[in-house]
Amino acid sequence: MDKEEGMSWHQRDIEDILEELRSSRSGLSAEEARKKLEEHGQNVIREKKKKSTFRMFFDQFTDFMILVLIAAAVVSGLIGEMSDTIAILVIVILNAIVGFVQEYRAEKAIAALKRMAAPFATALRDGKHSDVPAAELVPGDVVLLEAGSIVPADMRLLEAVRLRIEEAPLTGESVPVEKSDKALPEGGLQIGDRKNMAYKGTTVSYGRGSGVVVNTGMQTEIGRIATMLQEEGEVRTPLQKRLAVFGKNLAIVILVICAVIFAAGLLRGERPVLMLLTAISLAVAAIPEALPAVVTISLALGAKKMVKQNALIRKLPAVETLGSVTYICSDKTGTLTQNRMTVEEILVAGRKVKSEELRVESEETDKAQTADLPVSTLLKGLALCNDADAGRDGNVTGDPTEVALYVFAMEAGFAKDELAGQFPRIGELPFDSERKCMTTIHKTGKGIAHEAQEGSQYIAFTKGAVEVLLERS
Repeated sequence: MDKEEGMSWHQRDIEDILEELRSSRSGLSAEEARKKLEEHGQNVIREKKKKSTFRMFFDQFTDFMILVLIAAAVVSGLIGEMSDTIAILVIVILNAIVGFVQEYRAEKAIAALKRMAAPFATALRDGKHSDVPAAELVPGDVVLLEAGSIVPADMRLLEAVRLRIEEAPLTGESVPVEKSDKALPEGGLQIGDRKNMAYKGTTVSYGRGSGVVVNTGMQTEIGRIATMLQEEGEVRTPLQKRLAVFGKNLAIVILVICAVIFAAGLLRGERPVLMLLTAISLAVAAIPEALPAVVTISLALGAKKMVKQNALIRKLPAVETLGSVTYICSDKTGTLTQNRMTVEEILVAGRKVKSEELRVESEETDKAQTADLPVSTLLKGLALCNDADAGRDGNVTGDPTEVALYVFAMEAGFAKDELAGQFPRIGELPFDSERKCMTTIHKTGKGIAHEAQEGSQYIAFTKGAVEVLLERS
């Protein structure tokens, strides 16, 4: 839909886009959405065709060392060493079973996680709000966005009310981007500069908005990344490469030694058949048949440890890959951290207080009895002048700065949910790029009246850039 030549979605006026997509600000009708779904297909990232169970098991025998062992088992059988043949085959089969079970279980777990994570979106269908599976969204659908929701498709924004979206999956930038619904006439803008677009897979951290879907599935920006990844061939891990080289070198050395022994025996006048059998027996004995089994067991133990750290390993050799990293080149701090802000220290009433001190204090004393009034007032302000919120699962969503302040106040014993009941918010001036600060007004309760004038019924908390607050103080 988005033409290679001409204007991109972010450059065009919203009315032109709606006309091209045969849509309106009230969304599509259910019938029109059904027709478009047949035309464009589902809004999903298509994957390569999955391997069958048989192929998954068969692939366990394609490693070079395993092929060497199978060859050794065949040769042992031909020369009558059946005990060696059975021992080698048992090791090869057990090795294959361990690798197959790990890969099969990982595939099933990944499939189950995908089913659990299947997202829904709030779209306008027939002018009404409807919860629609994200996979069934089509170009022209009008989708509503709110804090905490994941953007289900590439969209041109129709409305953006203090809307900020975290676009780290696409740009690597951990700071949310403030969005707008105005057209951007400049051409050649990078993804991070397209302020009036919202992209599939990114997360709304603050505010609310709505947008019209312009691209779905593999046509989205994240779909294009998936296409590039799928076009890359399967890469062998460093361990697989080293074992393959080791196996080839070992095979060459064994063949050379056997040839030398065979030739030396012939020169001594030994029977050719006897020397051939001797050389073959030596070759079979020299092959370390236990090596693949030891490697597989070690990797399986590593995979088990990784699962305890909530990391799912699809193929066993991948366990070793991270340990082979020698250099990490990065210019994004968020790439190397938890991509999360934390409060380490506060400056209040002329003195510095470390976060650890407040955590210890909150554990040892009742927060209602906090003697340090300036610190207590600041912590109440951090919790109340804050739009971050904790979901049922305990995860705090919102702007990264507000999340940091929310968690800091909560760990110090000042939970927003509890304080909001005592000091209800009755008014607010939301943060914007011009004012650069946020103000909330609350009815006072016990514990705050002393900070305000005697008999005052209200208190205002303001949060923002230091230079802005100092200028207004």
